Amino acid sequence: MTRVFNFSPGPATLPEAVLRQAAEEMLDWHGSGMSVMEMSHRGKEFIGIHAEAEATLRELMGIPSNYKVLFLQGGAIGENAIVPMNLIGRSGRADYVVTGDWSRKSVKEAKTYGTVNIAATGEASKFTAIPKQSGWKLDPGAAYVHICSNETIGGVEYHWTPDTGAVPLVADMSSNILSRPIDVSRYGLIYAGAQKNMGPSGVTVVIVRDDLLGHALPITPSAFNYKLQAEADSMLNTPPTYAIYIAGLVYKHLKAQGGLAAMEEHNRAKAKILYDYLDASSFYRNPVAPEDRSLMNVPFTLKDAALDEPFLKGATERGMIQLKGHRSVGGMRASIYNAMPIEGVKALVAYMQEFERQHG
Repeated sequence: MTRVFNFSPGPATLPEAVLRQAAEEMLDWHGSGMSVMEMSHRGKEFIGIHAEAEATLRELMGIPSNYKVLFLQGGAIGENAIVPMNLIGRSGRADYVVTGDWSRKSVKEAKTYGTVNIAATGEASKFTAIPKQSGWKLDPGAAYVHICSNETIGGVEYHWTPDTGAVPLVADMSSNILSRPIDVSRYGLIYAGAQKNMGPSGVTVVIVRDDLLGHALPITPSAFNYKLQAEADSMLNTPPTYAIYIAGLVYKHLKAQGGLAAMEEHNRAKAKILYDYLDASSFYRNPVAPEDRSLMNVPFTLKDAALDEPFLKGATERGMIQLKGHRSVGGMRASIYNAMPIEGVKALVAYMQEFERQHG
């Protein structure tokens, strides 16, 4: 069996060890005589899987005891509505920092539920840099401040945590959660779709501070009410059981690899190889400000856009897939999440060098 190097932005590549374990346990999980897919979410087997997944995530991220961990559904796009449904009612207003396509989507959704203040935007730089916090126009009466910690399409990432004072900081961490250590206590709420660094699509993790529960708008469906889901241990409705199981395996795998400090070292080493080559080349270009470059998603363009298709074709022939950039920006994008081995990045750079020699 030959596995490709999958540079997809999501659903993304998963650790091979996790896939192999899931395959071995597919028909008979730990002698239960059934697959995890077939288990009742109320049964002792799945309740144990769920509890272990939460405990391992808490350990990996150092989540304080006054935060709830919820395993929900709807993805980050769902949370774009669910967050304001649960939080904006505290004052009716919220601050949003716009750094690319995903934070723009968040703003558009939030406007349905309250007043949105654009505290800062990277539009002037064409979203190639994070606005300096010294220029942010924050509302002290806002219910929360929302950021997207890593913009998957544009390839910009916060390498610092904003200081929002007494106003809770909310972060969409879908594409960089678990890639490095963070101080969870600096955030009021963190949410992330699993399908980039945590598991398959279908489960969304929400980490929310206790004092932010219980403020949902009256229109909030019960399945999307954080307080009700916390009281029901994320089982107010049937949770995405198999996706939670796979996420739990990923958490255990990351712990065995040395935790998030080891992941950060691994991810910085991969990104350095690719960015160093891009910076040394006149054939390829990365537009992002160096201090704001993502460790997870690396967009780049070729000197001549007419070469894009031949480049992608050659990459596929060499076992490297999903390198095409998002349709809104074009070019290429290499997503190098936790599970991408350093060999994959080295293979990509070797191919880029070969292609440059042929067409430069």
